Amino acid sequence: MEFADFIRTPKCDRVVLHQPLCPPLDGTLCITGHHFIFSSRQEEAQEVWVLHRMIDGVERRPNGMMGGAVAVKCKDLRVLVLDIYGVEEFNNIAHTLETLSNVDDIRLAYPFFFRSNLGGEDDWSEFSTEHEFSKLILSSDEWRISHLNSDFKVCESYPRSVVVPSSVTDEELIRVALFRHGGRFPVLSYRHDKGSILLRSSQPMTGNQRRCREDEKLINAALGSSGQKGYIIDTRTQNLAMSAKVGNYIRQAHRKPGHVSQGS
Repeated sequence: MEFADFIRTPKCDRVVLHQPLCPPLDGTLCITGHHFIFSSRQEEAQEVWVLHRMIDGVERRPNGMMGGAVAVKCKDLRVLVLDIYGVEEFNNIAHTLETLSNVDDIRLAYPFFFRSNLGGEDDWSEFSTEHEFSKLILSSDEWRISHLNSDFKVCESYPRSVVVPSSVTDEELIRVALFRHGGRFPVLSYRHDKGSILLRSSQPMTGNQRRCREDEKLINAALGSSGQKGYIIDTRTQNLAMSAKVGNYIRQAHRKPGHVSQGS
């Protein structure tokens, strides 16, 4: 299949675009294999790009020999109306948008044709745990950088280096990883200058009244000795969290005083 076979009018001038809460724009409409593009063609040109797969429906509003309007209803709830001059152009554009927005073959989707200009950059080198957390490590002895996951054997979805409480050893981290789903033991994600922290992890593994003292030690070490409360945010839906509550949730009785928020 060639996209050109369906694009009867690849370019159309004298098109007026109507958008909600915006004044009408005069410009040019261009249609490619994966997008339709409207450009106002002014000094400070305004462009609107819409992926064909974002189109939920196309409505034709003919206006006799003058042409008509094509209402494009998008999946992000936008409704764009294109006033098109000329009957032939009106029918061609409406037919093209209807056809290209209903292509079923996934191999013709935009990601299979997109060519990145990144030049083969190594994304792993863009972020260095040692560099990003160097100030924290130097200013506080409460945290350390662990290279336990250097070969990704402990957790496939964690980086090679992670920040954990200094009082927890790598051997204890291994036991915590065995207690957590996917091996995602609690690690530091963010620390505010005032000392507030954000950790991420997965839920505990299922099991009747299962507990892991090393896991409890890690959480309590993160809370520190100040006695302040911590918040455990369960990002699962409330129904899913409650249905799994037999074993894979954190019992507050095994932690320092805190607050558990389900389904946030």
